[in-house]
Amino acid sequence: MRRFTFLALFTLVVTTMFFMLLNGTQTKSVALVVNGEEQVLKTKHHTVEQLLDEANVQVGAYDRISLALDAPLKHGDRIAIERARTIELDADGKVQTLHTVAKTVEAALDEFHIAVDQDDRITPSLTAALAENNQVKIVRVTKEKQQVAVPIAFKTTTKQDATLLKGKQQTLQEGKAGKKIVTKERIFENGVMVKESVLGETIAAQSVAKIVAVGTKKPVVALAAKPAVKTTAKTTAKTTAAKTEKAKALTVVKGGVPISYKKILNNVTLTAYSAGVESTGKRPGDSGYGLTRTGTRVTEGRTISVDPNVIPLGWWVYIEGVGYRRAEDTGSAVKGAKIDVYYDSEDYAQQFGLKRGYTVYVIGPKKPTVE
Repeated sequence: MRRFTFLALFTLVVTTMFFMLLNGTQTKSVALVVNGEEQVLKTKHHTVEQLLDEANVQVGAYDRISLALDAPLKHGDRIAIERARTIELDADGKVQTLHTVAKTVEAALDEFHIAVDQDDRITPSLTAALAENNQVKIVRVTKEKQQVAVPIAFKTTTKQDATLLKGKQQTLQEGKAGKKIVTKERIFENGVMVKESVLGETIAAQSVAKIVAVGTKKPVVALAAKPAVKTTAKTTAKTTAAKTEKAKALTVVKGGVPISYKKILNNVTLTAYSAGVESTGKRPGDSGYGLTRTGTRVTEGRTISVDPNVIPLGWWVYIEGVGYRRAEDTGSAVKGAKIDVYYDSEDYAQQFGLKRGYTVYVIGPKKPTVE
């Protein structure tokens, strides 16, 4: 009995070895898929690596293979190989070379855990298919909002006042600047601002207008009546006296000096100019630099520019608060009751601005002097 059992066991072992040997030398049919292209191979090799060597198929260090190289081959096996692509990634201030089997830009970034925001700019696009040696660039885009307080300039309005002498002004209400809140958006690319735009604005405080009263009251000038008299020595004396009174009516004392004037100009506007390029467009060395319309050289404390239809050229005037000046120059912007006062300093002339409400006495071609 024992002999029979041993014989049966021996027969089983031999049979098993036979079939194993038979299977090992049996031709197998195996599918090999490289980057989606499939081919069926016949082989008697035992492992995946042996099959690939026989088919002259190389597996790179970054390629992905579905079976291990030392895995045993079986009939009907399917071996899939995905070739890795090399990409150059430019992002976050550095350039690096990566290897991936991903088919799209988005899949490659996911594989290497590289996050992108919806505002970031990616080239090529996330859905673009990857090719060998693709260059992928990520521009980090950030948006920043800020609110800025901006002053609102107040307006100046005028109203006529019959109780004020013509040419005089009085401030009834001081102006006050308002304030608005401007919301801006700044866009940065890789940390550098590339755009700034205004999203909106709201009024935080309204401005208050400045109100100025402008006098319209005319000065009252008493005129002596001219009686009808005979031409005698007595009437001649009276006529002389009347002329003297008329002369007094056109005389004013300024700085202790009596000024006989031809006419008085009220509510005159003053501006200022210099010989420089900002006022005349000329520079030192240019033809006519520093020369007036009358041929004189501009002189601070003397020269003014006038409208010859209002003040004849060469005549002297007395400007309240300024003093004596001579009409020597003209200008295209000097029209009507406006006088441009000359100053050597170009900066001062620019800062002078526009000043209203001056009274000007038009004297004549001779400057008054203390007798």
